[in-house]
Amino acid sequence: MLLKIERESLIDWYQKMFDTGLTNGTSGNVSIFNRKEALVAMSPTGVGIDRLTPEDISIVELDGTLVEGLKPSSEVEMHNILYRNREDINAIVHGHTIYATTVACLREDLPAIDYMIAVAGGNNVRCAEYATYGTRELAENALQAMEGRKAVLLANHGLITGAENIQNAFHIAEQIEYISKLYVKAKSMGEPVILSDDEMEKMVKLFKNYGQIKN
Repeated sequence: MLLKIERESLIDWYQKMFDTGLTNGTSGNVSIFNRKEALVAMSPTGVGIDRLTPEDISIVELDGTLVEGLKPSSEVEMHNILYRNREDINAIVHGHTIYATTVACLREDLPAIDYMIAVAGGNNVRCAEYATYGTRELAENALQAMEGRKAVLLANHGLITGAENIQNAFHIAEQIEYISKLYVKAKSMGEPVILSDDEMEKMVKLFKNYGQIKN
C-alpha cells in the first residue's frame, strides 16, 4: 500500500476537522504531498469519515491520475495546482467552515482584526474570485489569491489552507476560522478596528517560527 503513513495521518486529521467543526457531512477535504514519491494522498469523494479506511484514501499523481484507492475529491486540481506551484506547501486542509464561509459569501477579504492572522503569512486572507467547485478555474483562482499566503477564502464556498505539514495546515485553518468568527461578531456591533500594515509586517516576521510544528 503506497503512502501508508500519509493515509493514516489523513484520517486522523480529517476526523479532527469534523470534531472541531471545520467541516461537516462529506464536505471538505484534506491531502498530503510526498515530494520524494511525487504522489498525493487525498480524501476520496463522497465517503463519510465514519466509513473511511486507509485503503480508501486516494493516491494520485500531480496531474490527477489515480494510482490507488477510491476516486479522489472533486477538488483534486485545487490541491495539486498548489503542490505544483508552491514548494512551501506539502499539506492542504479545505473546510466548509461557518464563519470563514460567511465572510466568503460577502466576497470580502478577511482583514487583520486580530494579530493571529499573521499565521497565514500576511495582513489579510484574500477571497478568491468565484468559480464552480471542482473546476480548473477555481483552482487557478485559489492559487492566484493565495500568493504569498497560506490561506485563502473561496467565494461562496469555504476556506483552504496549506503548510509544510498537515499539523500546521490544520492549525492555520483553526486560527482563520476563529478570526473570521471575531470579524462577523464585531461587524454585528459596529465597525472593527483593523491593525495597521506596519504592525502586521512586524507580526508576520514574528510568526515565521511561532508555534510551528516540524516534521
